Amino acid sequence: MRLMDAIGFAARALTAHRLRTALTTLGIAVGVGAVVLLTSIGEGTQRFVLGEFTQFGTHLIELTPGRTSTHGIPGAFLGTVRPLSLDDAESLRRLPQVEAVSAVVQGNAAVSFAGKSRRVTVFGVGSDAKRVWTVRVAQGSYLPDDDPRAPRAFCVIGTKLRDELFAGRSALGERLKIAGEPYRIIGVLEPKGNFLGTDLDDSVSIPVGRALTMFNRDGAMAVDVLYNTSADAKDVAAALERAMIARHGQQDFTVTTQQEMLDTLGSILDVLTFAVGALGSISMLVGGVGILTIMTIAVRERTAEIGLLRALGAPQRKILSLFLGEALVLGLTGGVAGLVGAVAISQLMHALIPKLPVYTSPKVGLLAIAVSLLIGLVAGVMPARRASRLDPVDALRAE
Repeated sequence: MRLMDAIGFAARALTAHRLRTALTTLGIAVGVGAVVLLTSIGEGTQRFVLGEFTQFGTHLIELTPGRTSTHGIPGAFLGTVRPLSLDDAESLRRLPQVEAVSAVVQGNAAVSFAGKSRRVTVFGVGSDAKRVWTVRVAQGSYLPDDDPRAPRAFCVIGTKLRDELFAGRSALGERLKIAGEPYRIIGVLEPKGNFLGTDLDDSVSIPVGRALTMFNRDGAMAVDVLYNTSADAKDVAAALERAMIARHGQQDFTVTTQQEMLDTLGSILDVLTFAVGALGSISMLVGGVGILTIMTIAVRERTAEIGLLRALGAPQRKILSLFLGEALVLGLTGGVAGLVGAVAISQLMHALIPKLPVYTSPKVGLLAIAVSLLIGLVAGVMPARRASRLDPVDALRAE
């Protein structure tokens, strides 16, 4: 039997029962589409989170007060956690491989100018925050390197805050009231976008020393450290840990590298992606059962046809290949339909909800097609073997 004859044989067999073929293909398509769509959302979310964190640079280490892990006997720590002071941040600046350090305090406060007011996020930072967070200034300059304990009342605002309060006019040199205290605007930052739900363009940055007083805090919420690109993150983290233990007398703080932050978020997203992918796989399994069912029925309904082929000299392997070909066509058709549908739906979702991160990896698409072919192959093996082993005389007698 020639290849074209085999293809025609399979096509006629599948089109003879269009509804049954369509429903079986739909089972595979729904499963593949669900897996691809959910995986695309998961992959897009991972890329979004990675982009959110790397927009501040890729060589950052964060120190936060308190420990996230414990060891030893209960009650040994006694809850004596010293806050991260401005002196702590200054001492870390002198360590090898450390390029810039900024203590950070974050809060929310009312800002006003000429009768207009709004509540925005207030960042208390040091002058090094420009380097630590890779901040760019669109107009004016960034916070100066003042004495952190007695800094001048300067501030730097985001573009959205400037547009809302100053309506296109220059904001440089104007006095902005933050939590009732006047600050002179010395700079406007370039647009930065959102970071994990915080609009960085609708914010104001002030010296960290003044932020501590404004929010009535004893110490910084975090200390961000920018280290040399040639240094190893673990080595720098270990050096920071030793320096802080020498100052505090114990480890009452947590050191987290940027890679650890990304790994933690990545592991959470991987679990979610796996969970939703498993749900989609159930649909693919149902589709596989559908292929097994339709092929088994086809063998029973076409017993005489199989007997005729065997009587005309078709070997067992040819009968086997014909029925496996039908199963593979069902799997491939369902896989392609599911992939196309998933890509179309993902693009539509992104068009309707631009902030929804969706990314369909070519590898995921190829894997989905391969899995659908595998399902068709596995589901078609048993019926195909049964068809190839039919006795020609018994098969013809079944007519």
